[in-house]
Amino acid sequence: ELMTGYTMLRNGGVGNGGQPWVLRWSSRIRLTWLSFTLFIILVFFPLIAHYYLTTIDDADDAGKRIFGPRTGNELCEVKHVQDLCRIRESVSEELLQLEAKRQELNSEIAKLNLKIEACKKSIENAKQDLLQLKNVISQTEHSYKELMAQNQPKLSLPIRLLPDKDDATFPLPKSNRNCRLHNCFDYSRCPLTSGFPVYVYNSDDYPFGSSLDPLIKQAFEATVRTNVYVTENANIACVYIILVGEMQEPVLPKPTELEQQLHSLPYWRTDGHNHLIINLSRKSETQNFIYNISTGRAMIAQSTFYDTQYRPGFDIVVSPLVHAMSEPNFLEIPPQVPVKRKYLFSFQGEKIESLRSSLQEVRSFEEEIEGNAPADYDDRIITTLKAVQDSKLDFVLVEFTCKNQPKASLPTEWALCGERDDRLELLKLSTFALIITPGDTHLVISAGCTMRLFEALEVGAIPVVLGEQVQLPYNDVIRWNEAALIIPKPRITEVHFLLRSISDNDLLAMRRQGRFLWETYFSTSDNVFSTVLAIIRTRIQIPAAPIREEPAVEIPHRSGKAAGTDPNMADNGDLDLGPVETEPPYASPKYLRNFTLTAMDIYRNWNSAPGPFHLFPYTPFDPILPSEAKFLGSGTGFRPIGGGAGGSGKEFQAALGGNVPREQFTVVMLTYEREEVLMNSLERLNGLPYLNKVVVVWNSPKLPSEDLLWPDIGVPIMVVRTEKNSLNNRFLPWDEIDTEAILSIDDDAHLRHDEIMFGFRVWREARDRIVGFPGRYHAWDIPHQSWLYNSNYSCELSMVLTGAAFFHKYYAYLYSYVMPQAIRDMVDEYINCEDIAMNFLVSHLTRKPPIKVTSRWTFRCPGCPQALSHDDSHFHERHKCINFFVKVYGYMPLLYTQFRVDSVLFKTRLPHDKTKCFKFI
Repeated sequence: ELMTGYTMLRNGGVGNGGQPWVLRWSSRIRLTWLSFTLFIILVFFPLIAHYYLTTIDDADDAGKRIFGPRTGNELCEVKHVQDLCRIRESVSEELLQLEAKRQELNSEIAKLNLKIEACKKSIENAKQDLLQLKNVISQTEHSYKELMAQNQPKLSLPIRLLPDKDDATFPLPKSNRNCRLHNCFDYSRCPLTSGFPVYVYNSDDYPFGSSLDPLIKQAFEATVRTNVYVTENANIACVYIILVGEMQEPVLPKPTELEQQLHSLPYWRTDGHNHLIINLSRKSETQNFIYNISTGRAMIAQSTFYDTQYRPGFDIVVSPLVHAMSEPNFLEIPPQVPVKRKYLFSFQGEKIESLRSSLQEVRSFEEEIEGNAPADYDDRIITTLKAVQDSKLDFVLVEFTCKNQPKASLPTEWALCGERDDRLELLKLSTFALIITPGDTHLVISAGCTMRLFEALEVGAIPVVLGEQVQLPYNDVIRWNEAALIIPKPRITEVHFLLRSISDNDLLAMRRQGRFLWETYFSTSDNVFSTVLAIIRTRIQIPAAPIREEPAVEIPHRSGKAAGTDPNMADNGDLDLGPVETEPPYASPKYLRNFTLTAMDIYRNWNSAPGPFHLFPYTPFDPILPSEAKFLGSGTGFRPIGGGAGGSGKEFQAALGGNVPREQFTVVMLTYEREEVLMNSLERLNGLPYLNKVVVVWNSPKLPSEDLLWPDIGVPIMVVRTEKNSLNNRFLPWDEIDTEAILSIDDDAHLRHDEIMFGFRVWREARDRIVGFPGRYHAWDIPHQSWLYNSNYSCELSMVLTGAAFFHKYYAYLYSYVMPQAIRDMVDEYINCEDIAMNFLVSHLTRKPPIKVTSRWTFRCPGCPQALSHDDSHFHERHKCINFFVKVYGYMPLLYTQFRVDSVLFKTRLPHDKTKCFKFI
């Protein structure tokens, strides 16, 4: 059994299983003891050691403190501790030196960083300069290629040849009646580059001067003083002018005396070549005392001519000088509408056969019996017109006997009846005005006929001239069939039918043309004199003198403030405009047809009704523009629209959104003492493509603040000082504007760059229109029978406000120098309506409405000072302006339009597999 128990213990188990329970028990005992021992060592021993050490340090005997803190001196008493102290001091000094060096290096690093930034900025500036130089080189190469393609090298002006004062005379023609420019005019005195200098004799220096009508003499002298062609140097003059009439009846000089006085003129040179004798007529009484005077090669300008006296293409038929010393009152001129008036036609006159003038008495017997005179149709005319009046088919008024004493007239001429005011009142009620030419066919024109023509055009009665042989004023340059009906006398029986057959549209067109001719050539003494000079200048093909541009007096200002970029300005919204021009400031090309236009477009220059090409023969953006611009009929004032390739891809890139490549615009911004608003507006122009220059019109007498820093927007900013506070200053043709396109913009207008770019591109394809953003319209007030100005949202518009609009510089000349002064005066009176006046002007000339671009209808300027348009009286004044302008123009020139212009890809969803057109570039 003992052996068995031992065996079981050895096997580690009890019983039959033989499990090693003894071994497991002994292992557990060992682990427990080991854990307890480690706990004692790790916990109790440190606690006992800590207590012991603390007790020693707390002892009173300082010498027994081994582990307590000691002073520096005590530590240094130990030799090795002293070495450590020295090392610590040395290390501290080195650390201080290193800290100083570190700070010095940091300052050097900061300086180097600044230099690096400056170098980066210089590199960027150099890159920009290089890019600009590349653009300039490219532009120059392109211009060179264009010139080579055109084969039009630049030529310098020829040296002017001046003949001697006593130049040799050339042979006289066989008869003075054969005088024409080729054989009676000395072209050597009038080179193409001479500028057409004109010398005017002083009539007071000669005996006949005392016989001149005082009003005509005074008006003529006033006109001469302001004319740009008049020179005081007679040696360089092209034409010499002498005024000989109208003369007063009691003191008429004898023909021989007047002839001697003319031949004694210092520059007459035996035959009077290059001289112009002017005989103006203020009344219907005719004084053709020049008929029996030998005038040699001198030209004659007067209102009465016989066929034996008149030399076509050489002499000039002038209009009567009715308004000698006064401007016509436009408010007294009747409106051009309605088209039909009370009387279909009217005529008042009396034919006095027994009257014998001095002219009739001196005609020779040979002249009286020369040829067989045609039949006198006056009796038939009287019978026919009375029959029309008696038929009562239309209201007509014809009177062949004056109620009062008729005006003096020539034999066979119909004398005027009554006073001028009475005749005008009748003509205001007449759709047509009959003008019966004299029965004497040798009398090609008379002062009485020109007076009837003047009065009919003045009040809008369409002239009906009976007698096709008549020579109307300025007939060699004016197409009178566009403003008057010229009917042969044998067709008198068909006159009524002809007048009834003319449509209202044609009637209004003729009335408008007649009003244009009257205002341009007849109305004032300035018009008459300038028209006579323009005819001579046009005949000899000399370009007109440059028109005056408004000199810009710059206000010195400091610039350099870097303009930021407004993220709203770069947001293109729904507009997708394709490529953009990136070129330095580029002025519009100068006009190059100055010397050819007078030879090629004479009739188109003079005869066209007012329109976009119908006022000036020269472009206004070019200095070569006639000073008598308002006296010329038409011209090519705008560059041609055709020529651009358009389309897509490379062609679209070449056209760049318009048909005139490489073109820019000038911003003209009117402001008045709103410096902060102005600076913000200028900053918004930073980086604007196509921008050439910004002209800030400073409309306040108070100069800008001296410490005001103007932004640098990449293009020049010209601050212009004005003479007075006037809204008309917005449209002055400043000489600093080098582009055809002008963007007139208010200082508080907010426009994105893409909107401006798109508006400019639209204008480039419609250069004769106003192209802008905020639209307005006019409406007829039925209860008050007047016009109203309306700014509400509407499906149609007739005006685009010039607070944000493009227009041609051409219109700046017209607004400032041609448009009636009464309109500009009203703008100054109300300090309002200048935008309405510009819309009236352009619509009147083009007969087209403005163009509105994008959906923008108004502008909002948060935080801006209150503008003039916020005043309660603003709209009432604009109502008054519209009605006043209608009276001045004689009709309502504004036209409605019901569409606006948006980008081709406006709100267009392009498929993913398609690419926009400009991606093919």
